[in-house]
Amino acid sequence: MAGGLGVAAGGGSADIKELLHPGAWYQNTRLIKLNLWILLLLITSSTNGYDGSMMNGLQTLKQWKEAFNNPSGGMLGLLNCIQTVGALAATPMAPYATDGLGRRIPILFGATVMIVGTIAQTLSKNVGAFIGARFCIGFGLTFAANAAPLLVSELAYPSQRAPLTSMYNSLWYSGAIVAAWTTYGSFRIPSSWSWRLPSVLQGVPSVIQLALMWFCPESPRWLINKGREEQALHTLAYYHASGNDQDPLVQFEFNEIKEAIALDRQVAETVGWTDLFRTPGNRKRMRIIIALAFFSQWSGNGLVSYYLNRVFDTIGITAVSTQNLINGILQIYNMIIAILGGLYCDRIGRRTLFIASNIGMLVFFCMQTICSARYAITGSNAAANAVIAAIFLYYGSYDIAYSPLIVSYTVEILPYHLRAKGFTVFNFAISLSLIFNQYANPIALDALGWKYYLVYCVWLAFELGFMLLFLVETKGRTLEETAALFDGDDKVAELHARAAADAHLAVKGGRAPSIDEKGSDDMIEQAPKA
Repeated sequence: MAGGLGVAAGGGSADIKELLHPGAWYQNTRLIKLNLWILLLLITSSTNGYDGSMMNGLQTLKQWKEAFNNPSGGMLGLLNCIQTVGALAATPMAPYATDGLGRRIPILFGATVMIVGTIAQTLSKNVGAFIGARFCIGFGLTFAANAAPLLVSELAYPSQRAPLTSMYNSLWYSGAIVAAWTTYGSFRIPSSWSWRLPSVLQGVPSVIQLALMWFCPESPRWLINKGREEQALHTLAYYHASGNDQDPLVQFEFNEIKEAIALDRQVAETVGWTDLFRTPGNRKRMRIIIALAFFSQWSGNGLVSYYLNRVFDTIGITAVSTQNLINGILQIYNMIIAILGGLYCDRIGRRTLFIASNIGMLVFFCMQTICSARYAITGSNAAANAVIAAIFLYYGSYDIAYSPLIVSYTVEILPYHLRAKGFTVFNFAISLSLIFNQYANPIALDALGWKYYLVYCVWLAFELGFMLLFLVETKGRTLEETAALFDGDDKVAELHARAAADAHLAVKGGRAPSIDEKGSDDMIEQAPKA
């Protein structure tokens, strides 16, 4: 047997840190190339972010409102939520495409459908055409958004997986920034191109993906699951070890993926939707995943994401230029905070970030509610300015965890055989919550004004309690080990030991320590040659 590195029992990325290649990633041409492919995948989220911010901006444009008969109440809610209805319609099909055809093909299909929808939306001459086009965009987005974050997490270099996967949702704001500043500039165009131009630009990320995704590598995990092990090993070696398929890191990754898939198959030869809830570990996963989906949309953020102009109207800020300017600045601020949260998630920990986020959201949304009430009573400009400050502080709290982590956390806690279906349930729950937000919020704001905020104050208190009770910390583990964590420490240890043995890595320490027992003594040592 060839000599290799020894790996301490217990698992975790800290245990295999000596298998990682030294030096900065930007000094490795293969990692640069890999991260450029990952960037291509990340822009899927930009398309989604663009839509929400664009619709926010269009509602301030006189030309758009006149073109579609000054929509309000239920009709305005329908124009916003129809994209989510389209996404919901595609949800049952998306995981079968992702599992059956690979991660790349659904992204290509989704990009194609979104391009068609964007063209139809830009050329719309009546409400019916606009609604149909937005349904088409949502339908295509579901296929791309179901596959892209999975491919990011399954391709990324081990030490970069968590930050890069966290970037997926964080880059929602990159699309929002472009849309916000596009509508800020285009509102001065006197013709219908004031709203058609932002619509044209919505299709740009999909055009880029359609041109380049043909050359993107496929997921090694999908390839191994389909019996194409040689191709999977080549992909791992090419991008993670400059082509050396005998590199200890590549061998460990390759064998850990194989063992994880083999262990999954021992549990279920055929995977159905009921398997998501069959075992205690899976029920723990889905409880957190579904909660995160609803919390990410029902925390009051939907008011600003889709109806910022209505919020501004309640505090006397009605100038179109002012509303669009604040929206543009807010999106830049959001992206900066979200990226920082994603970059520091491994250092600070997911649980710490989520709890801090929920505390901040509760405090600052209550502040927004109180200041809005004061403005309604007194008409004070100071109260109006305080509402704007509260919105920025609230979003700063939301962005440190919910923007970067909801997708990456969901993907990493799901084992491979449930990953596509579990992520589909996550997206389905988000779609349901969005439909409620987009349809009910304008009606409630018209009827209740600032009093509607009280509902979210109570809900945010509930969210904080849930996160304190149920959220599990996952930092410092590989993708396979994080997924196994919910099934018990013995599963993590078994997976780690089997992968190390298959890769000819000596395992030191026997039994894996539990989460509470695990300290800083885990280490890697050189195994003797045999």
